[in-house]
Amino acid sequence: MRQLPAILKRELGSYFATPLAYVFILIFLVLSGVFAFYLGGFFESNQASLAPFFNFHPWLYLFLVPAIAMRLWAEERKSGSIELLMTLPISRFEAVFGKFLAAWAFAGLALLLTFPLVLTVNYLGDPDNGAILTGYLGSWLLAGAYLAIGSCMSALAKNQVIAFILAVSVSFLFIVSGFPLVLDAFAGWAPQWLLDAVASLSFLVRFEAISKGVLDLRDLLYFVSLIAAWLTATAVVVDLKKAD
Repeated sequence: MRQLPAILKRELGSYFATPLAYVFILIFLVLSGVFAFYLGGFFESNQASLAPFFNFHPWLYLFLVPAIAMRLWAEERKSGSIELLMTLPISRFEAVFGKFLAAWAFAGLALLLTFPLVLTVNYLGDPDNGAILTGYLGSWLLAGAYLAIGSCMSALAKNQVIAFILAVSVSFLFIVSGFPLVLDAFAGWAPQWLLDAVASLSFLVRFEAISKGVLDLRDLLYFVSLIAAWLTATAVVVDLKKAD
């Protein structure tokens, strides 16, 4: 793990080496405000709460976060720099985890820049800041889950566009897994425990509880386990494709 800080610094710096990082942050902040205040009906609810802000994050992240993740490995393979990276005295885990941490930190920075919303809701009323804090924690964990999936898809594909499409598709499956339409497809033949297992995979179910201020250890373990599983898969894919 000694080389992890160096990888983290290298990858995080690469985000701000081009205008794309600033464009992403601007788009995220604008869409967050639009979803919270207009589509979310913030003023119409007459409640000092950021629930309208957090409710749209699973859908907002569905397209924005894979846009961050698609370059993690696909760009390295396309440019050929992955060969240089693999010859450095670093472990596969350090490379995968370092890239992921940099992307996660970048996503966290974009999320932190929404703090004016917290100031606004506190100015307008007396919100439950504990619930707001857990909402931010849940949102960051949710972004991490999307990034871990996107990292694996980026390792699979040499083209960034294909990596983006794959990441969006897989992430979408994790969103809709708790929908009645999906569960009804299993209801006719699957046992109840399988239905419950499929429903429990839903990002919406897990995130909704945390965003409301309910910190359940099972929900936290779900996101941590999901991130760990997809990063492990990323490491395996990178190892298998290192000769490509």
